[in-house]
Amino acid sequence: MVILLIILVVLYFVGRRLEKKQAEQQVQIDAAKQNVTLLIIDKKRLPIKESGLPQQVIDSTPALLRRSKLPIVKVKAGNRVMNMVADEKIFDYIPVKKEVRATVSGIYITDVAGLHSSLDKPEEKKGLFSKIRGKAQDKQDELRAESRGATVDEYRDSNRTAGTKRATKKKYRPKKKKK
Repeated sequence: MVILLIILVVLYFVGRRLEKKQAEQQVQIDAAKQNVTLLIIDKKRLPIKESGLPQQVIDSTPALLRRSKLPIVKVKAGNRVMNMVADEKIFDYIPVKKEVRATVSGIYITDVAGLHSSLDKPEEKKGLFSKIRGKAQDKQDELRAESRGATVDEYRDSNRTAGTKRATKKKYRPKKKKK
């Protein structure tokens, strides 16, 4: 019990220290940011050693982060082709082989906006529970279609139209007798 309490206190103070460092870094990023037009060539999640970033950047990263994968974007800025690190929040929004207006701080891309058109929102990934539910629904439709001697698509189409017919059909209700 005492050990658990000590661990929680240590984690609290370490977390506060990391929050302060992150706030300082965010101030530096905001001070150095510029709007640049970039042509996105490619984007990948790569380990920092394989990313093609300058050796000085690789050496300055903490040892624990060297094994993790970073969102790396290969871009053409003007006449230079370079690798940049994207913010994790915007990595999925970055379109490949398109020109974008990006907010850049050094080699760090913090924001992206479409230059000639708006950016497409990526499809949201399904969670585990919804995947399982979808597979179960497909199996159920398959079994019901098989029992009726139809294909799955025919069964689904008939269910869609049946639902609309039921909704529009008037129900028989006997009239109440007046006293």
